[in-house]
Amino acid sequence: MTSLSLIYLAFVSYQFDRKTLPLASIHGLRGLFIALKRNAAATAERAKLIYGNYPFAYSYFLPTFNLLSFNQINLQQYLVIINQRTFIALLTALVTTYMCFRFDVHFDIDLTLISIAMIFPLVFTIRGSFRRREKALEHLSEFRSTLKTLYYFFTSNNLLTEEEQVQVKGVLINISNTVMTHLRTNEVKTDNIDKSIHEVYSFVDQHIEALSGKRKEKIFRFLKDLHESVENVHAINIHRTPISLKAYCLIFIYIFPLIYAPSIINSIGYDHMQWITYAIVMTSQFILIALYNIQNQLEYPFDDKGLDDIKLDNFRFDR
Repeated sequence: MTSLSLIYLAFVSYQFDRKTLPLASIHGLRGLFIALKRNAAATAERAKLIYGNYPFAYSYFLPTFNLLSFNQINLQQYLVIINQRTFIALLTALVTTYMCFRFDVHFDIDLTLISIAMIFPLVFTIRGSFRRREKALEHLSEFRSTLKTLYYFFTSNNLLTEEEQVQVKGVLINISNTVMTHLRTNEVKTDNIDKSIHEVYSFVDQHIEALSGKRKEKIFRFLKDLHESVENVHAINIHRTPISLKAYCLIFIYIFPLIYAPSIINSIGYDHMQWITYAIVMTSQFILIALYNIQNQLEYPFDDKGLDDIKLDNFRFDR
């Protein structure tokens, strides 16, 4: 009998004897422990595939196997917020605190107004970047839905041959791939996108007999929606939140320890251990610069470098 089964039986017996556990809850716990057993069995199989015929190895590493697998996938993404700016900010906090202790610099100042002057623009830029990301999701959804509608419209036309339907499908796939590449590389020029979309007009012009009258008008209406969604996404990609506001936040984060460290020293005093002051100042500085880095990652939602970046592959025509 496995350890999970023993834990389940012991817990249920104890609670049932005390009449503190309803029968429905017992069935619910039974389902929970069955799920845990299945997960443990699956983890063991994966460990055997890695460690082969060394049972001591996978039995030793089994408790941390899932955790290690998770960390290998996501650790790099979490470390994106740690960059050159982070080390500069922490070094500034460290040196400032040391100099304050060295030259006995301390004063009492109300940090409320200063905190508001720094946190408010930082939160404002984060909210602005997040709204840009949400708008980009809306326009990308419209972009793919327009491409699919065009595809259904062309393929439902019996006057077009099978080869012509395959040709127009290739044109739509090319538009999708061109737009995704354009967003990932943060390109400013849209020449390639314009050429790929113009191929739809060229196809319509070459098959004017099969796509005449109202069919042509509907296609141009869909092309208008396609152009609009592409232009909106492109505008979001090249236009950022106010640069001057971001510069203000970054400069204030760098100089914040000059005000914060003497105030913390004055509040804590010299009688306590100095490492407490260092920890408070550097932790506060790390939080501020991490928020700034998160906002900077949200500024570029298409480059697949941040945790909250848009998964562009989900909006491809041929996903």
